Amino acid sequence: MAEKLTRQAASDALPNWRFLLQRVHLTVRTRDAGAAAEFVVRVAEIGRRHDHHPDIDLREEVVHLALSTTEVDGVTERDVTVARAIDEVVDELGLVSEPGRLTVAEIAIDALDIDAVRPFWEAVLGYDAVARDDLRDPLRMAPAVWFQQMDEPRPQRNRIHIDVTVAHDEAPGRLERALAAGGRLVSAERAPAFWVLADAEGNEACLCTWQGRDPAAAG
Repeated sequence: MAEKLTRQAASDALPNWRFLLQRVHLTVRTRDAGAAAEFVVRVAEIGRRHDHHPDIDLREEVVHLALSTTEVDGVTERDVTVARAIDEVVDELGLVSEPGRLTVAEIAIDALDIDAVRPFWEAVLGYDAVARDDLRDPLRMAPAVWFQQMDEPRPQRNRIHIDVTVAHDEAPGRLERALAAGGRLVSAERAPAFWVLADAEGNEACLCTWQGRDPAAAG
C-alpha cells in the first residue's frame, strides 16, 4: 500500500495546488468553456496513462480538480506524480492556479449519542458512513457531515455549525473579510488549525486549514 504523505509534505510538493481535507486541489480559469473542455480532456488522458484519475468539476470556464488515494484516505506520491503531470499541461496552456477560490464546507453536528443520530442523517442524506463519526456524499459533491461528541447537553448554543476549509494562505484574508462583514471572533485558541467565528446572532462557523493540526488527526 502506498504511504500517506504528511500535510506539510503534500503541500510542499505541489506549490500550485492546495491541501484541503486529505486531498490536494487545483482550480484554474480558462478563456472559455471550449478551452476548459480541452483542459479536462488532457487531464483525463493523464489519469488514463497513470491509471489514477482526479475528481473533475467543470463549470463553464472554471475547472476544479481534486486528487487523493482512496486506500489511505490521503495524498501519496502517486497523487504527486499525476498532479505534476497536470501542472505541465497548465503551464503549456498558459493557465493560472486560483487557490483563493478554494473552499470545502463540512457540517458538524454535536451529539450526546452519535450512534443514535447518525443513522437518520445517513438515510436522509443518502450518504455513506466512512467512520462512526463521518458521513460522506458517495459522489463527493455535497458537504461531508461529521459528529462531535458532547459530554453534556448544551442548550445555550447551536448544535450544528459549518466547517469552512480553505487554502492555508487564503485563511488570513478570509478571516479579515468575515470579521469586516459583521462576524465575531469566538476563539483563536486552535489557530491556524481553525478559528471559531460567529455571526451577529451567534451562529458559528469554523474557518479551518491543514496547519497546526495533530499529525494523526483528519483534515
